Amino acid sequence: MIISLNCLIFTVLATIKPASSLGQSGDEVLVSVDIAQNVNFGQHFQELGIEGSIIIAELNSDRLWQHNPQRNQTAFPTASTFKILNSLIALETGVIPNELAVLTWDGIPRTIPTWNRDLNLREAFKLSAVWFYQVLARRIGYERMQQWINQVNYGNQNIGTPEDIDQFWLEGNLQITPQQQVQFLRRLYNNDLPFSEQTLTLVKEIMIYEQTPNYTIRAKTGWFGYGNESLQNIGWFVGYVETGNNADFFATNIDVNKPEDGAARIELTRRCLQDIGVL
Repeated sequence: MIISLNCLIFTVLATIKPASSLGQSGDEVLVSVDIAQNVNFGQHFQELGIEGSIIIAELNSDRLWQHNPQRNQTAFPTASTFKILNSLIALETGVIPNELAVLTWDGIPRTIPTWNRDLNLREAFKLSAVWFYQVLARRIGYERMQQWINQVNYGNQNIGTPEDIDQFWLEGNLQITPQQQVQFLRRLYNNDLPFSEQTLTLVKEIMIYEQTPNYTIRAKTGWFGYGNESLQNIGWFVGYVETGNNADFFATNIDVNKPEDGAARIELTRRCLQDIGVL
């Protein structure tokens, strides 16, 4: 049982499992709200007109900040946040040799113009190019993909049928909670995933979202249901901020009800990170 209150700092006093197990079923965490600062993430959701949640976990202190804890324990389609793991698996299996290897565009126009050209892995990750990662998934193959996802213990581990190999993260089969996102990111940061050091280093490099003299953000966006008005669109922004020898892992999950919510999920995350003094 995880005891939590919205938007307060939590200090972990004792755990049955280590902090890296955050969000796994069966974990019991005893916490004390002994540093209740005036941190109100809810005001940012209200000002930006957003429904959703955020969870931030600090590496060195085991402190947690949350808004909407119940949602943080709810599974949602991974959407393009799966590109982090897809990149790890593709590099480790050798279906693509490195971050600069180019895949040839098939000539089929997509709705996002920047996708409509030859791309390398670094570019495809930054642009979140769906076709590129569909090629990687098909090259990995259904059985290998399922084996790796099981080994990592990623989300609900559901990739559908072999026919879904290039769609399962897009159509909602593969789902993950914000808490599980943070757990996965913590394991990535700590090199505690079943991949080579070279693979982990490459993926961390392509994840760089913003870099300044004071901090580095490694992150990935995701948008489930993009362009499909019949679905409840869900937006993600997940990653971590490195400051010196510390890191803060975050997972933002929102309902996308209007086009500007895409940018708002990032603005929301930045405001919350600023509230706790990370940015």
